Amino acid sequence: QVHMVESGGGSVQAGGSLRLSCSASGGTFSNRGMGWFRQAPGKEREFVAAILWSGGGTYYADFVKGRFTISRDAARNTVYLQMTNLKQEDTALYYCAAKSFGGPYDFTRISTYDYWGQGTRVTVSS
Repeated sequence: QVHMVESGGGSVQAGGSLRLSCSASGGTFSNRGMGWFRQAPGKEREFVAAILWSGGGTYYADFVKGRFTISRDAARNTVYLQMTNLKQEDTALYYCAAKSFGGPYDFTRISTYDYWGQGTRVTVSS
């Protein structure tokens, strides 16, 4: 069984920064890519960013381009999301996800991923 552990959420004022981390471990896991999604109260889960494990190619939702940066530590099966210039509308539960084996895939789609974390909450106040 693959375990996904997220950390780094919290409360911050608008304009502030946070760094989320997510590590995948256990089971039989051949990482193809990891992503971050978020879900605000009353809204559907949406794509934020993703990174390919081979080559490190990245994808971003338009609403975070220039503010968020996704990166990875391949040796530790860990993905990071550096969030800057946070806005109140960034308030949400942030989930990390991982895809194991196979490919190629559309890493912006929820259905692509095999494993999900429990979520870490980000609250941005004015």
